[in-house]
Amino acid sequence: MSATTALPDWAQEAIDLYQSDAASQFILHGNVQDRVLLPLKSGVRLGSIDDFLNDVLLTSFNVVLSYDVGNGIRIERGGKTFQEWPSAKGGTPLPKKPREACQTLTHYLRYVTNLKRAGGSSISVAIIIRAAHLVAPAVQGTAQFDLNAIALLMRDWASETAVREHSIASFFITENLNDMHPLVANNPRTNHIRVPLPSPTELRRALQLLEPSCATALQEYEDNLKEPAEQLVGATLSSVESLLRQRQYENDPISADDLADLKKDLVERDCNGLIEFVESDRSLDDYYGQEAIKDWMRGDIALWQQGDLKAMPMGYLLCGPVGTGKTYLVECLAGDAGVPVVKLKNFRDRWVGSTEGNLEKIFRLLEALGRCIVFIDEADQALGKRDSGSGDSGLSGRVYSMMAKQMSDTRNRGKILWILASSRPDLIEIDLKRPGRIDIKLPIFPCADADEAFVILRALCKKQGIDLPKTEKDNLIHLMPDLLTPGAAEAIAVKIYRMIKTKGIGVAEATKEALSEYQPPIPVEILSYQIELAKAEATDLKFIPEKYRKVIEG
Repeated sequence: MSATTALPDWAQEAIDLYQSDAASQFILHGNVQDRVLLPLKSGVRLGSIDDFLNDVLLTSFNVVLSYDVGNGIRIERGGKTFQEWPSAKGGTPLPKKPREACQTLTHYLRYVTNLKRAGGSSISVAIIIRAAHLVAPAVQGTAQFDLNAIALLMRDWASETAVREHSIASFFITENLNDMHPLVANNPRTNHIRVPLPSPTELRRALQLLEPSCATALQEYEDNLKEPAEQLVGATLSSVESLLRQRQYENDPISADDLADLKKDLVERDCNGLIEFVESDRSLDDYYGQEAIKDWMRGDIALWQQGDLKAMPMGYLLCGPVGTGKTYLVECLAGDAGVPVVKLKNFRDRWVGSTEGNLEKIFRLLEALGRCIVFIDEADQALGKRDSGSGDSGLSGRVYSMMAKQMSDTRNRGKILWILASSRPDLIEIDLKRPGRIDIKLPIFPCADADEAFVILRALCKKQGIDLPKTEKDNLIHLMPDLLTPGAAEAIAVKIYRMIKTKGIGVAEATKEALSEYQPPIPVEILSYQIELAKAEATDLKFIPEKYRKVIEG
């Protein structure tokens, strides 16, 4: 491998490890299915990770062999040299089944090492295993004889002394590290190289390469490709290329107005529905009450925008009873923050290793986005448990471990702001709520008194197009429910609208009837319990209104 300044960081890392004899076996994981920039002598072009290995990284090896379960063993370079191997003579087809193929590759590696020891020629060999998780998947158990045998053979390519001392390198390509057999993935002689999503610089270079064939699609950015490159961070080169070619075919230029929507669609498609962007036209001014909480959030946003990250929290915990508007508060924050707000969807999967792989993919995206807010609703269910017993084969514990590690990475302070929401914060592992992961815990409460309940109901009626006059307050105040949540108030406002339309009665009469017939959707004792939990979690007493404490404690 010859070093060059045009290589990406992950490739340079592999070169440094190999040339220093620190490692000869590499698991390339992450954005390995994407297009990459190939710095060739003839110029830069786009290609696959396979093209990069064969045409850029491994050009000095005498023999390059590849294997995948579909094509079997293929000779990428040095066919004549490979044919000098006695076992290759006679025209016998190379095996396709994983175990036989790995045995053949191991046999050849031992042959070239023994050949050199006997005073023969020195043959440098590189092996590329595509979709390595299909060859040695993360399936454990003593009954998996073939899989364990394959993993041990692959492990020997880096661990066997005679092989390790020869000029041999092996590359296992897989999207998710957790999909690999632990005998391979946890081998101390195997180095993990993460291929990241493209940086703004790489995106701009790719746009420059695509511009001649996609001139119409990029015509609004002809003199400034830096802007769309920065806007598209988080998308893969493959999806960007597909978008440009489609727009070029449709003769439809990409405009600044639709760039954000295009980026959202590209990223969500690349993540296969694991995440979604929270879009909002609201601001914190649209959230009624909780002034201390809003002031704190505005202060953090100001620090973020100024680039002063020392006092930025790693994360928030929004805790409070069901229906108190925790999700709505995040939507309001999204409108003020000016950064992408990403919501994690259902990343759990029934297949072994799939959940961990989904989390790996999500984490790669978050790191590529730069500054963003990550929202996890129902965090007590989503984040897993340190010790979940044997009911889920340890999945919950592995999810917990991965989330805890990611949330405590101090390199992400000021880049990723985690927001957890839960009505049962007591069910979230204490370690996940500690400072350094969640620095600020914000309690969200129902209405503390009838006056506050009337104001919220009036605001939500206005949202339905109903004008509930202030003058009706004295006539309705005695009917306002205790511990009214915004969610319940919105349901009342919808009922008032329905009664006006179906019964033909006035606003005041409909409101009075709706309040008289109101039944709380959540039992008061449950609301009170969740309120006490939220109060206990609050990091600062100023987040708990004085009048509210009096009401509850009384």
